Amino acid sequence: MTTLPGLTRPLPRAYVPVLVTAGLFAAMFVAGGVRYEGFATGQVILNVFIDNGFLLVVAVGLTFVILTGGIDLSVGAVVALSTMVSASLLQAGWPWWAVIALVLAMGVALGGGMGAIIHFFGIQPFIVTLAGMFLARGLCYTIGTDSIPITDPAFTAFAQTRIDLFADLWISPSVLIAVAVVLVAAYVLHYTRFGRAVYATGGSEQSALLMGLPVARTKITVYTVSGLCSALGGVLLAFYMLSGYGLHAVGMELDAIAAVVIGGTLLTGGSGYLLGTVLGVLVLGLIQTVISFEGTLSSWWTKIFIGALLLVFILLQRLMSRRGA
Repeated sequence: MTTLPGLTRPLPRAYVPVLVTAGLFAAMFVAGGVRYEGFATGQVILNVFIDNGFLLVVAVGLTFVILTGGIDLSVGAVVALSTMVSASLLQAGWPWWAVIALVLAMGVALGGGMGAIIHFFGIQPFIVTLAGMFLARGLCYTIGTDSIPITDPAFTAFAQTRIDLFADLWISPSVLIAVAVVLVAAYVLHYTRFGRAVYATGGSEQSALLMGLPVARTKITVYTVSGLCSALGGVLLAFYMLSGYGLHAVGMELDAIAAVVIGGTLLTGGSGYLLGTVLGVLVLGLIQTVISFEGTLSSWWTKIFIGALLLVFILLQRLMSRRGA
């Protein structure tokens, strides 16, 4: 337990990484506002959501997996496959609602299949999801090696819709979808029996079994959720890019993992909050925004800063686990 100055009640240690991430985000925003003209505006924050709505959805699904102590390296490839399937079927004349339904079902099948293999065959999640990554990325190139433009009128109209808020602020429909996913996931994790089973499984799988919790069903379900979120993230990326391409979302699995870890979720499982994941995505997006405002830095500096932050937060987790031992 940690005690903040001015507080008599101790602060649960699990809250500390989330508070650190929130403080980092606030400090970056203030520093950007001081350094760059036009940075400290509400639209800059909303633009981070607009540009990273698909990553937020993917990171939400990955949070479920990491909370159980697992990992899913296939999410970026599933996102790319979802864009390719969406673009090719829309080009073939399928209605948009049927395309989205099929893509989401495909994500559920891939995620559930990997979860079942991990549990019933006792294979490490790293190996199974790595194979899933190669499978999904390979399937992209069986569909086509070039970018496939999306010209369906209904799909493009939705993608180009602008939702006005107030004071010239606006968001895209993808932001509303991402926020809805976060709210539903937060409710499931914190107010349902399944959510409690997720935390218990990540804390100690043996203890969860002794308590009579459905560990097998829980492990399979979290990978199913991750597959579903990856497919939905692919649909949102297709809205954002209006194209399908086998090279979309290369490295997105690493960005999603970084967002989850920077948000305070333990890689060993059992501790973490979806609010932290949201803050992690915002921090990654704000780093990109700062580099864009700077104008003189290469985009590769984004990866450098993310790598440094990831290392710092992993060390923080390690220090906290030692103090709690």
